[in-house]
Amino acid sequence: MTGIASIRTALAGAAPPAGYAWLESALAAIAARPAAIGRLFPAAGRHCGRSPLSTVDGWTLDEAARAVLIAALPLTGDALAAEVEALYRYGDAAEKRAVLKALPLIADRIGDAGVALSRDALRTNDTRLVAAALGPYAARLDAAAWRQGVLKCVFMGVPLEVVADLDTRGDADLAVMLAGLADERHAAGRTMPADATALLTRLAKETAA
Repeated sequence: MTGIASIRTALAGAAPPAGYAWLESALAAIAARPAAIGRLFPAAGRHCGRSPLSTVDGWTLDEAARAVLIAALPLTGDALAAEVEALYRYGDAAEKRAVLKALPLIADRIGDAGVALSRDALRTNDTRLVAAALGPYAARLDAAAWRQGVLKCVFMGVPLEVVADLDTRGDADLAVMLAGLADERHAAGRTMPADATALLTRLAKETAA
């Protein structure tokens, strides 16, 4: 998992100088008054940019800046959970993704309080939200919710490489679910994505063994 230190270092080298200066100012404001994140969080894209962060795979500049802001909140427990939930609930799709991607970075302080946000994202039809919800923080999802998330990725065409811990959490129950989906698609004259077929084959072999 990418750490907050490496994300901040990458931002320092990739964000526009004025954007990084804005970020440092925003961090100081949040340290003094945590509630300030409510007005600063949406502005991160405008100041820092929205292009891919080339040195940190899978992140954009605005996502990284927003994750740094969240990680800097001088809060823990319920207080932290309340601020993060508000950022998610009132944010647009890009802001929601940033919250989801920041959750594993603050997992030691927020605990399971972010699971409700992951579950909410998995109920959407936004492929990028679904992918973000199945990152490292998805380790806190129960097995049933996690399996449904994997199945939704297959159904929506989200590459399974985004799913954290797929090699260790995939089990016989997931194999049954994938086999059922494969049968439905075959009956409809449709194929399964190659990565889903490979996963089903692996799980079937492991179950047989």
